[in-house]
Amino acid sequence: MFIRHETLEKNAFLFLLLTLLTIAIGGIVEVIPLFTIETTVEPVKGVRPYSPLESRGRDIYVREGCYVCHSQMIRALRDEVERYGHYSLAAESMYDHPFQWGSKRIGPDLARVGGKYSSEWHYAHLTNAQSVVPESLMPHYAFLADTPLDTDDLVNRLKAQRTVGVPYTDEDIANALADLRTQADPSADNTALLKRYPKAVTVPGNSTAPTEMDALVAYLQVLGTMVDFADPANEKLRQ
Repeated sequence: MFIRHETLEKNAFLFLLLTLLTIAIGGIVEVIPLFTIETTVEPVKGVRPYSPLESRGRDIYVREGCYVCHSQMIRALRDEVERYGHYSLAAESMYDHPFQWGSKRIGPDLARVGGKYSSEWHYAHLTNAQSVVPESLMPHYAFLADTPLDTDDLVNRLKAQRTVGVPYTDEDIANALADLRTQADPSADNTALLKRYPKAVTVPGNSTAPTEMDALVAYLQVLGTMVDFADPANEKLRQ
């Protein structure tokens, strides 16, 4: 046995060949079972695609690098669950391309920030974080309130997301601009919006020119709110 092992160590080509063979076998054993199941993400009741305004808000969140200081993943550890809420589920990120789990917490985790504060608080916080959290290191984003939201490519953005698996319907895409304006207009009838996007929060914007801040606040207000953990259908998630 030792003689065979010595032969293997002295023959670099043979050693490399057997190493690659071992890795290939291990990879096949791990990968092939994945093709026998429909999805590796267990569906959870309540999870839906982002509304058009929330989707544009997410784009701004990514553009401004918010993920650098804020994570969106609550680990299944007691201290994190007690501070931030139920641990994050894979299904909650299934429509994120890319996901915003993050790797640092210079600021608090935002996975379940939706509904924790009022929309007005978010507007004040984004305008001047230190006005509501004196010890905050967050820079000011007041310019977002003065920047009209670009909606010229809204339909193309939703179509692009549909190509990677986000289940936007033709009806969703046809009504995208109307839904976006409705969610940024407190005086608008949001019945159709809520039918397509349950729990979408209408922000205190205006009906003529939604701003980038309106979109970002709408996105923040939906984070962590889609799954109702008190729903009997989600009972196993509490176990």
